[in-house]
Amino acid sequence: MEQVEAVVIGGGQSGLAAAHALVRAGLKPVVLEASGRAAGSWPRYYDSLTPFSPARFSALPGIPFGGDPDRYPHRDEVVAYLTAYADRLHADIRTGQRVISVRADGAGFAVELEGGGQLWARAVVGASGGFGRPHRPDLPGLETFAGQVLHAADYRSPAPFAGQRVVVVGAGNSAVQIAAELARDSRTSLATRAPVKFARQHLLGKDLHFWLTRTGLDTAPLGRLLKTPPAPPVLDDGRYRAVLAAGAPDRRPMFARLAGDRVMWADGTTERLDVLILATCYRPHLPYLAGLDGALDPAGHPHHCGGASSAHPGLAFVGLEWQCSLSSNTLRGVGRDAARAARRLAAHLARA
Repeated sequence: MEQVEAVVIGGGQSGLAAAHALVRAGLKPVVLEASGRAAGSWPRYYDSLTPFSPARFSALPGIPFGGDPDRYPHRDEVVAYLTAYADRLHADIRTGQRVISVRADGAGFAVELEGGGQLWARAVVGASGGFGRPHRPDLPGLETFAGQVLHAADYRSPAPFAGQRVVVVGAGNSAVQIAAELARDSRTSLATRAPVKFARQHLLGKDLHFWLTRTGLDTAPLGRLLKTPPAPPVLDDGRYRAVLAAGAPDRRPMFARLAGDRVMWADGTTERLDVLILATCYRPHLPYLAGLDGALDPAGHPHHCGGASSAHPGLAFVGLEWQCSLSSNTLRGVGRDAARAARRLAAHLARA
């Protein structure tokens, strides 16, 4: 069994930030990425996606995002940035390496790979995000719905749905963006439990992220102070308010149920539905920790305090939503949490 200092599980933005922080802390991490390249989930996001923060606020530690710092880079630009970032890291990054289990083994952890490979590490960082675990809410009639059901994780472009009747479930950024572009060529509704909340993209000529950074709200430990962190509003420069106001898509209260190939709305009306798209977020994707006592709760969420495992001192997490702040699982914020986790792991290994 190969022995290493630290294993980082996941080679996306969280894993790369973790590797950078571990190297700066004097450790030699091995990054294990299941896919064929170190870009995380970004290559699989929908085609039109752009980050919600400008390039100047969309960089990982150590390497700025190139080009106009005030532009909103496209998904493919982020993929290219992450790939280049990985190439410049002084870390052992191994692609095509899917971790299937982590178990306690003496003063460290045994990490088992798909195909039978194994590593022994003194420390482990779970940085696999949530894209592999889309949340599918228990909606009445969903299991027997005769139409097409997909999650936003499976959505790429509006072309396959032209001319169809589509309902998008969700009130977040992705839900509104997907519904708006679908509505150009299909009859689309946005179904939400409450009215969509918007936040202005620009205030006094500056992007909202400038003010979040300047005021310190971006780094405030809100996730640890709030019992139930609020859902983030939809960031908008005015275009999404406009399309909803114009009814393309129209926003409706959440439907009552699905039956056969039909949807029953809250007012009792029914209609045929071709496609249901669930833009209903994600949950931490940490299946490899299922056999590690105390690492996860019954729902698969990690027991942690600010990214440090509550059960295993040599285990840490990076990239969890609200891990330490409102930006913990974003390009702009993951580096801060990674540095915090690396310092704790380095201190633990020094004491061990």
